[in-house]
Amino acid sequence: MAFDEKYFSTHTYANITFAKYSMYWWSNRFFGMLARRYGRRGARLLEVGSGMGHLVGQLSAAFEAYGMDLNHWAVRQSKKFTEAASLQTASAQELPYQNGAFNVVIIKHIVEHLPDPEKAIREIARVTEKDGILILATPNLGSLLKPWKGEKWIGYQDPTHISLKQPGEWLEIIQGAGFSPIKVFSDGFWDVPYIRYVPKQIQKLLFGSLGGLQAITGIVFLPMLWGESVIVIARKQ
Repeated sequence: MAFDEKYFSTHTYANITFAKYSMYWWSNRFFGMLARRYGRRGARLLEVGSGMGHLVGQLSAAFEAYGMDLNHWAVRQSKKFTEAASLQTASAQELPYQNGAFNVVIIKHIVEHLPDPEKAIREIARVTEKDGILILATPNLGSLLKPWKGEKWIGYQDPTHISLKQPGEWLEIIQGAGFSPIKVFSDGFWDVPYIRYVPKQIQKLLFGSLGGLQAITGIVFLPMLWGESVIVIARKQ
């Protein structure tokens, strides 16, 4: 499937409203908080797979922000949401930037779409400066509640998820590229329903409250297996 206008308008990415206080809005806010906490203000930041530009646009006030995406349509749409960030069309597996160009690189739910995610992470390592920061998120095959969902688990619902891996495999790839993990955690159990016949709203409160608290406060505390995504913050050695 091509990452075109149809993809962005029919998959999870765009089905979640861009309105303030939506789940998508909270997610971008959270990753923005992580970037500002671990990165160096005013330095160069790159979002690999910047999509519609919402996150990189948010970060352009704190960093010299760059965004790139494989989809020409998405890059054009990004200009509606950010004028400050430098945007271009490129492949995550062949980044068009110089060695050590960035202090922070964010790759949020992109590696699972790539035929060669190892190459992409090596490329990210190449363009990240020494002591720079990688922030990576991807579906969590180790999620404790994934067996409850079976084939309906959120990570299996997008046919372009061609590189799903266990958290340990991602950590090996990240470390092999020259990064040292600082934080490895998760985002909570938000893929409701998990239990048949129990109303979704009750399940959102029961299962999603810890992930919601983490997203609101920006305080990282959820163990790696306690959620549907694994999130890694790592430092370039």
